[in-house]
Amino acid sequence: MDVAGATGTLEASWQDEVRRLAASQDAVILAHNYQTPDIQDVAHHVGDSLALSRIAANTDASTIVFCGVHFMAETAKLLSPDKRVLVPTAEAGCSLADTIDADALRAWKSENPGAAVVAYVNTSAAVKAEADICCTSSNAVEVVESIPADTPVLFLPDQFLGAHVQRATGRTNIKVWMGECHVHAGISPTDIRTQVAAHPTAEVLVHPECGCASSAIWLAGEGDLPIGRTRIMSTGAMVDAAREMTASTALVATEIGMLHQLRKVNDRTTFLPMNAKASCRYMKMTNAQLLLRCLREGRDEITIPADIAAPARRAVERMIAIGKPGGGE
Repeated sequence: MDVAGATGTLEASWQDEVRRLAASQDAVILAHNYQTPDIQDVAHHVGDSLALSRIAANTDASTIVFCGVHFMAETAKLLSPDKRVLVPTAEAGCSLADTIDADALRAWKSENPGAAVVAYVNTSAAVKAEADICCTSSNAVEVVESIPADTPVLFLPDQFLGAHVQRATGRTNIKVWMGECHVHAGISPTDIRTQVAAHPTAEVLVHPECGCASSAIWLAGEGDLPIGRTRIMSTGAMVDAAREMTASTALVATEIGMLHQLRKVNDRTTFLPMNAKASCRYMKMTNAQLLLRCLREGRDEITIPADIAAPARRAVERMIAIGKPGGGE
């Protein structure tokens, strides 16, 4: 038997079954950029969490299947309260979102009365409900600049994105929660130096959640990295940049699932991971079997209590109201 041919047939059969079930359930399948390639390829839409949530809100489908992590499906539910939102496994959490909960945020707020609370979208609905406004990695600076300069700001939960905002705005009245994404934090300045030395003419794309983001900016200023070819950007912005890229090589500092989309939109450039081990185990929990189970059994459904959903939705909508929400996380 032709093994390659058999594999191709099985893959096509699985994809056909997913699409058939989705049609029968009036469902649209959304996949985050960090999902495995097979999940990305079977989805109706692929992107970052906020962009996908906006697609969910605008679709005519009555069911949203969100292949990502739990807080992402929650955000989709916030923006699509009348739709059924499913996630292939509710066990897909987020190490960054888990660094703060609503009780911890309430305590922090009580220690800083009068401060405006800015919550990254990579947080639970309960945490969003305690925030004044949300942000993405691409519009965090714009969101903070919308707050009066003399108003203290509590920024949460990502310390590296918070440091980026402090640096970009020049504000000294921003307090930052010391949370981090374990995957992004693991991409180090050493990784950057090693990879850039090996690929001295490469474009460098760095997600602001990365532990190396601050160092990347500093190294560029020192001349150790090419200023014109080093960019700090969200995952959505990376896809946009890749479409126009003409460089032969690009080094990408974010979760390795991102490489699949970059390679799909540009086959002229070789996209390489800054750290090949930067893989999120939560993002990789979704697989073919769980997606099929989700569609067949209607699990796991996202529900958000009304007293949490209303203020959390306001925090997201306030972000959208001040300007373009950008490319997401």
